[in-house]
Amino acid sequence: MPESPASPAKPPSQPGSPLNAATPSPASALLRGSVLLLAFLVLQLVLFWNILGFPSSRFLPAPGHRNTTWANGAVNGGACDEGLIYVYDLPSEFNHDLVDDCESLWPWYSFCPYLANGGFGEAAATLPVFFHVTRNVSLSSWYNTDQFQLEVIIHRRLLSHRCRTTDPSLATAFYVPFYVGLDVGSHLWGDNSTAADRDRAGLRLLRWLNNQTSFQRSGGWDHFITLGRITWDFRRYGDDGWGTNFVVLPGIANVTRLGIEADRLDPMEVAIPYPTGFHPRNVADVRAWQRHVLSLKRSKLFGFAGAPRSGFRDDFREVLLEECEDAGSEHCRAVDCRGTRCTDNGAAVLELFLDSKFCLQPRGDSFTRRSLFDCMVAGAVPVLFWRRTAYDQYRWYLPPGPRGEEGEWSVFIDRQALRVGNVSVRDVLEGLSERRVRRMRERVVEMIPRLVYASSPDGLGDGMEDALDVAVRGVLERFRRRRASTAPEGLSAERRPGRFVARRVDGKSTLAPPSDGKNGSAAAVNQNASGTKLSPPASSYVKPVVSRASASTGKSLQNPELTEE
Repeated sequence: MPESPASPAKPPSQPGSPLNAATPSPASALLRGSVLLLAFLVLQLVLFWNILGFPSSRFLPAPGHRNTTWANGAVNGGACDEGLIYVYDLPSEFNHDLVDDCESLWPWYSFCPYLANGGFGEAAATLPVFFHVTRNVSLSSWYNTDQFQLEVIIHRRLLSHRCRTTDPSLATAFYVPFYVGLDVGSHLWGDNSTAADRDRAGLRLLRWLNNQTSFQRSGGWDHFITLGRITWDFRRYGDDGWGTNFVVLPGIANVTRLGIEADRLDPMEVAIPYPTGFHPRNVADVRAWQRHVLSLKRSKLFGFAGAPRSGFRDDFREVLLEECEDAGSEHCRAVDCRGTRCTDNGAAVLELFLDSKFCLQPRGDSFTRRSLFDCMVAGAVPVLFWRRTAYDQYRWYLPPGPRGEEGEWSVFIDRQALRVGNVSVRDVLEGLSERRVRRMRERVVEMIPRLVYASSPDGLGDGMEDALDVAVRGVLERFRRRRASTAPEGLSAERRPGRFVARRVDGKSTLAPPSDGKNGSAAAVNQNASGTKLSPPASSYVKPVVSRASASTGKSLQNPELTEE
């Protein structure tokens, strides 16, 4: 039959070409395609299973992945006598989504490196700047940690806490893992950011909580949350001003708030340590570091990490820089922390404090600053100029002042006397005997375990408490007192009361106990001391709603009240 004029002539086939091969049947082609599709689906399932089975090095176990009553399996029957903790599985918009959006959390640079390793940041072992600072002593315990990662760190740890329960009916405490600090931080410096943007997530979270049976039953009195930024970032009144209004919303009034800084007039806030770069895995890591910092020969009398604040009236940091200059390079060294120099290179600050006997700690953007804890973890003695920088803040962690314990681990200098030249930093510090300085340094080193967050899901172990252990014990004790104080007459305090009514438990604030040898004392480092484990303090108040009169209104970095004086 003649070929169609529209069809080109077919060229002759070469021997061995596909055209000479047997044409596969439709059934064979279908089978081959099905096998390939099945192999592809199996590969996807394997990859998906691996993602679920191994927590991301950048973040947390997948929501709801753990389903055992105790996340760490069977535990000692008395290990959780103080109660069990239920961790809410919040909608991902309140935590996971914020971490996944780490590229846009900060307007100037990616926040993703600081959220690596569950909020610890990049491991120091991958950063050459740390090599000559920590050497091989504890390099594996060090990270380049951002100061505002408390929410992520606490959440991850509580997911694997030995006293976590997934049955809310068994819980005595309820943790709300809302990353409110990450959320508000993403709106603080945006050109078009509004108060509504900063408040939106907090309002949605409270609507979600109000629909939960446990929250409805207690009104939030047995709930707690972490705040990863300073208190004034969450304490805005009205539509204008800095930060969000989250902590002044009526729905949050009964919730205990653990933050890197607390408003001393708000008894529902408890200050816990800023995250530092030291995250030991176990007791051995802590002991090795304690021995290291105690053995160092420090060449400087005092050091200061910071930069002048041109936006502050009567900037006190200028005074301290002048003090350092007057003392001379033989006695003092300063690290300039303008911009992100110290954030990007935590090794520079660590190196300074490891070589200094004392470190100057003025106030930061607010009354507290992370540098206080960097200083103490390095085994240097802090020199303070505001009581609210430490003494009035971290009562669960730092020895209190009424009986003079402040002088055991710190030096306080009247800033006004220093400003007018009546005293000098060098003269005050040189007036302390070598023996006393040695005792102060030993006391600081003894306190290190309680000031850091362990990297192990189980904590440090062997009875040594880290900052999270102290916080959990304090929260559970706080809730136990509330149950006892609100139980009707004749009703066991063990039974859960109805909706919480504000009461004061006693007329005195409960202060932090001295550390025992088991928890990292210098004596324990030398293996020649033992101590009795004491209970942590708890707030003496239970629920006053913070009024505009009782807390400074409209606090912000731009507020005139945040001057140096």
